[in-house]
Amino acid sequence: MIVIPAVDLRGGSCVQLVGGDYADERVRLDDPLAVARDWSRIGFSRLHVVDLDAATSRGANTEVIRDLLREASVPVQVGGGVREDTQIERLLDDGASWVVIGTRAIEDEDWRGEMAHRFPGRLIIAADVRERRVVTRGWAETSRLDVIDFVQELAVLPLAGVLVTAVHKEGKMEGTDLPLMEDVADASAWPVFASGGVSSFEDLRALEHRGLAGAVLGMALYTGALDARRLAEEYGV
Repeated sequence: MIVIPAVDLRGGSCVQLVGGDYADERVRLDDPLAVARDWSRIGFSRLHVVDLDAATSRGANTEVIRDLLREASVPVQVGGGVREDTQIERLLDDGASWVVIGTRAIEDEDWRGEMAHRFPGRLIIAADVRERRVVTRGWAETSRLDVIDFVQELAVLPLAGVLVTAVHKEGKMEGTDLPLMEDVADASAWPVFASGGVSSFEDLRALEHRGLAGAVLGMALYTGALDARRLAEEYGV
């Protein structure tokens, strides 16, 4: 299993939010390129970049992402507000190894299928979840879609993976939602990456034991709750 540091962008800075709440910003670092360089230098072999402003229609961090991709020494997956084929093309052209798509991929089955076949092996579908229901538009809207049903529908598409974020755990440092992640891993035909609440090596070992391919970490890394060098040594590759 691999650990992937999150670089969440808001207003040109790298931030960490609690529970997806814009009013509860716990971490802010003004130089996201330096942050990305540090994670690579420590030994992590992949980065997860999210444009929070684009995800919530508050703006975009396009130039920051372009600069980050240009400078990156490790593969980068990028998401947040990607709802058009032109955005996918641009991100891949700019150097993203994978593009993470969420809201439109959930709401528009035809577009989801078209994009997956147009960019085989380059897309990761994000299913952000609150109490087993998929949420969209920057976690602002809760659908009636059960995450297990949704993940099973993805088996026919040539994806790079599925990213499941337990929104109700995000940034709270209370441990991940293991039953949710285990059920998703069992249901998915594709590698599953977990996000939300990971706060200990025990959490990571439990996820690994349950068949998760990776975990995206934010708050635990940025607050120093987990030792980044030890993480990179054990789960960096």
